[in-house]
Amino acid sequence: KTTVLRGLAGLLRPASGQLLAGGAAITCTSPDRALIFQDDALLPWRTVRRNVELPLAIRGVPRRDRARQARHWLGQVGLADQEARLPHELSGGMRQRVQLARTLAGRPRAILMDEPFGALDAQTRATMQQLLITVWQASPTTVVFVTHDVDEALFLGDRVGVLGPGGITEMITVPHKRDPEARSAPEVAAARARILALLGPGAAAHTTPQTTTQTTTPTTAEPMAATAGTG
Repeated sequence: KTTVLRGLAGLLRPASGQLLAGGAAITCTSPDRALIFQDDALLPWRTVRRNVELPLAIRGVPRRDRARQARHWLGQVGLADQEARLPHELSGGMRQRVQLARTLAGRPRAILMDEPFGALDAQTRATMQQLLITVWQASPTTVVFVTHDVDEALFLGDRVGVLGPGGITEMITVPHKRDPEARSAPEVAAARARILALLGPGAAAHTTPQTTTQTTTPTTAEPMAATAGTG
């Protein structure tokens, strides 16, 4: 699943077939596609605001505009009062918020998220899931999200693509998309059971099965999708 994300990012070339973005073959990296890892990958010597400014600096945005945009995105993720702190002074959840703000500041067309909440405790993870939805609704973009948690995929995604040894086994449309009140709905339970069955024996005992989620602009016909697989 991580290999799929790296291929989408342009870091790996497929041995066969094609990866397309907007109808064009992906042959190299692009600022239109940004990766977010489980490890926040923040620069430890830069303040929170200056970390968020990094993609803007690379694009040559003037210093004053960089600061303004960085503050905007920090406000979007609830860290407006943390801009002068260093990464080591923040909790894991706060560092992931900074990473999300930095990614959004670059205004990519697609965000590729590789188990970004995997190392967080359950409460912080739930908070980050809701934050991602809130920020995505305010600033729509495609999101491909890898996770070990089938329930996380069913909550965040529009579609779940189950990965097997030969690739995607099945794409499942998620019922009651991003509705926290519907997590126990029969349709959601049926989708979860189908995913676990596709993952094979032992998947139900796997407390955190792996999944990938894709999000796109809410006003378009393109849905959010998720891919699940163990291992």
